[in-house]
Amino acid sequence: MTSFLIFLGLIAAIVFWAISIYNRLINERNRVRNAFAQIDVQLTRRHDLIPNLVEAVKGYMKHERETLEAVIKARNVAVSALEAAKADPANAAAIRELGGAEGALGSILGRLFALSEAYPDLKANENMMQFQEELASTENKVAFSRQAFNDAVMTYNNTAENFPNNVIASMFTFELATFLEIESEEVREVPEVSFT
Repeated sequence: MTSFLIFLGLIAAIVFWAISIYNRLINERNRVRNAFAQIDVQLTRRHDLIPNLVEAVKGYMKHERETLEAVIKARNVAVSALEAAKADPANAAAIRELGGAEGALGSILGRLFALSEAYPDLKANENMMQFQEELASTENKVAFSRQAFNDAVMTYNNTAENFPNNVIASMFTFELATFLEIESEEVREVPEVSFT
């Protein structure tokens, strides 16, 4: 009888242990989703600002139609990628696609702002300055939200990959999440420095 109670106690301990690991994995996965929701808010704001920015510069930059169309196209691709990633923030392919789309959008926006330097009236336009300021503020918020998301992804992945959690994670098919990397080509370029 005593050995039977010990056996039942051991089984109960294993079941409670497995349940606690499962619950921790669920909690960490939900933190990833919550962190992504914060990115979603900021990227949606960014995407909503872009058509207004394009309208503000359209009158000044009539000869730069290709750039304006490229901005709108990149924005639409980024919106689609955001919708796909929002459906499942733990989907690695969707997160990589979002990162690429946002990087491309950032590059084309950088090109738009560089071109706007050639139009003094546009640079001095109050609406243009306000949009640039709002976009810069939103970019900062995206960076902070992305860092929080990537921290949540790291915690979730560590929890899912550590032994013995990985046994429970594989039994219940908890897939690893992917970091969101949004970088434009300009970020990777080494700045040229000249002391002449």
